[in-house]
Amino acid sequence: MAAKKPKMTQQEDEAAEVTTCTYWVPRKKRHCKMSANKGSLFCGAHCPATEESQAVDAAAERIPCPLDPKHTVFKRKLAKHLTICNAREVASTLPYIVKNINAGEELENPKEEETNSKLKLHELEDTEFYSVIDKVRALYEKHVGNRIEDLHLQHASLEEPLSHEEYGQESRKHLVQASALLGILEHDQQLTDNTSFIEFGAGKGQLAFFLATALEAQSLSHSQVVLIDRMSLRHKKDNKVTNKELVQRIRADIADLRMSALPELQQTKRNVALSKHLCGAATDLTLRCVLAEGAAATDYILIAVCCHHRCSWRSYVGQSWLQAAGIGPREFAIITKMVSWAVCGTGVSRERRKAMAEAHEELGEPPTQRLTREQREQIGHQCKRILDHGRLEHLRANGFEASLKFYVPRDITLENVVLLAKRNNPKCNNKDS
Repeated sequence: MAAKKPKMTQQEDEAAEVTTCTYWVPRKKRHCKMSANKGSLFCGAHCPATEESQAVDAAAERIPCPLDPKHTVFKRKLAKHLTICNAREVASTLPYIVKNINAGEELENPKEEETNSKLKLHELEDTEFYSVIDKVRALYEKHVGNRIEDLHLQHASLEEPLSHEEYGQESRKHLVQASALLGILEHDQQLTDNTSFIEFGAGKGQLAFFLATALEAQSLSHSQVVLIDRMSLRHKKDNKVTNKELVQRIRADIADLRMSALPELQQTKRNVALSKHLCGAATDLTLRCVLAEGAAATDYILIAVCCHHRCSWRSYVGQSWLQAAGIGPREFAIITKMVSWAVCGTGVSRERRKAMAEAHEELGEPPTQRLTREQREQIGHQCKRILDHGRLEHLRANGFEASLKFYVPRDITLENVVLLAKRNNPKCNNKDS
């Protein structure tokens, strides 16, 4: 007679049914998606260490990875982990990877940019603070003003997803942005055959998915979507494209990408560069990449700009234009501090407000507090547009007709400006010419 299967306790029974980690990730507002350890409710990263296990093996402790603190590793396995971590720098033998090829010229004094990045607005002298604001206002009135037009378009390929009422505000926001960008491509007659659509900073590939879907619907079999991103992400949307040959994903940092050596781009006659979310310096890295020698086949650029506070002087393409207006590295750093006022309320953290209050008591009111919230928001907006206009000047100097447009309403996103650029004489730059 077969022996009876021993009964499981309630705790063991619950653990046996668990396949994914039950740890709640506050930052992402969801449970961890990693597989749970056998007989446990948690994965290795979130399994709580008991006092008994710590006494037996102090090395059971998990510590943040020195290369990327977003994940942790067992202390006893740190040495091995550093040799295989995805965040490690690996010398590449790929012909299209050249370290810092698009990073801009090295600064004469590299420590200067690091020092400038640590500037605090409330510690600036009045003369310097208001001098930068005056320069920004003058440049804005002369070159930007109210001349940015609305270009609110939609693409038919997203009508069905946008009709789902169950989608939340965040999901709908991204769909509206993707629809608007594809609508601009269609309006400017860029959805053509024999074209490589290169999405820089592609992330999980939502924009690329809908673009590939649109190309497939139009039977543009000789076109392709090439995704560029430095990270290898899970749950990529581009994996769901029906025709897998339409999409190519390249893992590379934009700063290191030599477009002319990318073999995938040799399959088509022209390139279109686009992006839905390129943080700060990544926009400048992309422009340098697209305009580099040998990459002149790019006829059209469509970049939704954002996160100007993450711009850097070394990579910024509009340096010469700003310098001609009397704005150097230090003033540039001050401007990148003020841009956040356009989208982040007061633009002042709790710690900064506390420091300001103390300064007010001891030395009098700091300069930032003499501006109303409306004034700060206006100045932040002007700072953003000045940085973008410097990019336009660089593109125009390189043979492009360039402009800024509001591509979605402000209630969709406050970062609602897109940079458009068309090569003045695209026929002379085709790959087969």
